[in-house]
Amino acid sequence: MAKKVLIIDDEVAFTEMVKLNLEETGRFHVKIENDPRAAVSSALKFLPHIILLDVIMPEMEGPDILEAFRHEPLLRDVPIIFLTATVRKTEVKEQAGTIGGHMFLAKPCSVEELITTIDRHLI
Repeated sequence: MAKKVLIIDDEVAFTEMVKLNLEETGRFHVKIENDPRAAVSSALKFLPHIILLDVIMPEMEGPDILEAFRHEPLLRDVPIIFLTATVRKTEVKEQAGTIGGHMFLAKPCSVEELITTIDRHLI
């Protein structure tokens, strides 16, 4: 059974590329939400196994969305992987890939890197 991945990021081209790459493996069913204000309602409708969440977006940032998820019983335990272009790959290694207890990846990241991180959370 394919795992459901929700990507919340305002960069349409980036989300489309990630969706295509993940779905090409046959292991994932991916939904995209490019409007951060609709993140909670999209997640409640889709009920993903894991969420890829951009940190910096207009109108509502990733940490604010995470906080909103934690107030929803159906979403509070869904693993979150933060995606951000504001850190370098060396910073990810220095932080052991976590910020505040949540995994994060520096954008751009390879498909292999992303799948490895998703697998770590879903096992």
